[in-house]
Amino acid sequence: MSLIDKVSPARETTRAGERGPKRAPFLTSRRRDALTGYAFITPQLLGIVGFVLFPLALVFYYSFNEWNVLAGTFKSVGGANYEKLLADPQLPSVLAATTVFSICLVGINIPLALLLAVLLNRQGKGITVFRTIFFSPVVVSVVAWTLVWGFMLQDNGGINGILQTFGITGPNWLRTGPTAMAAVVTTYVFKNVGLNMVLFLAALQGVPSELYEAAKVDGATRWVLLRRITLPLISPTLLLTIIITIVGSLQAFAQIAVLTQGGPGLSTTVLVYYVFQQAFEFHHFGYGSTLSLLLFVIVLVLTVVQWQMRKKWVFHEN
Repeated sequence: MSLIDKVSPARETTRAGERGPKRAPFLTSRRRDALTGYAFITPQLLGIVGFVLFPLALVFYYSFNEWNVLAGTFKSVGGANYEKLLADPQLPSVLAATTVFSICLVGINIPLALLLAVLLNRQGKGITVFRTIFFSPVVVSVVAWTLVWGFMLQDNGGINGILQTFGITGPNWLRTGPTAMAAVVTTYVFKNVGLNMVLFLAALQGVPSELYEAAKVDGATRWVLLRRITLPLISPTLLLTIIITIVGSLQAFAQIAVLTQGGPGLSTTVLVYYVFQQAFEFHHFGYGSTLSLLLFVIVLVLTVVQWQMRKKWVFHEN
């Protein structure tokens, strides 16, 4: 019998009296970091569920019902609201006004914001003042901003008064279709162009100056510098601003509600204002919900298409 065998009973007795191996603590460093991360994202997650996903599910549910708040009636109508959507005689005009508004807004806002950013991307006296002036409308109340423009665009308002000094008789801007749309677009552009300008300005200040200096040595013109260096390097910001502007154009409401109320006729009735009319003026909440789903699908498709197209013209995503 070996020495180990002789002492083994004593060892077993000792082990039986001892505690087992120490268990790892539940809150390890890895679990603590994970719980901290979950604690940070929980408010955002609850907000998305409560204010995005839950209302979206309710809108989908209401689209199969007809709810008249004034009459106190709520009944299931199946797919009747979707049939009404396809047969709505006003919807083509509404979609046309929405398309014109979005195209004009993006076509003016993005180039103007980029031009302002290029002009203000330099050092000198007064540059900070000009940056503040162009950005200040962004922080102004949209209703107050639109009311002031509404007074200026009246038949006897400030703009026609200025034109009158040059012998020009201005139109009644808010009472004819083309000028009403132009007035709404202009009001929206001047209100929000400062935000895109700041985004472009931040992107331009990240472009290395050595690239411009090397290109100038090779004889590049300003247009070549803009096309070959500036635009490719700020293309991620360009994509972001285009997406923000398009989505914002599809959500424009206050300017239209204050200036034109969708008129004259349907010339400035964009889709989101049409949703408001159906739901809160005509009390067709079911059909308004169906139109809201149409707006959601349009925004989703446009965003996905732009995101996929970025692979062709966004060169510097990092």
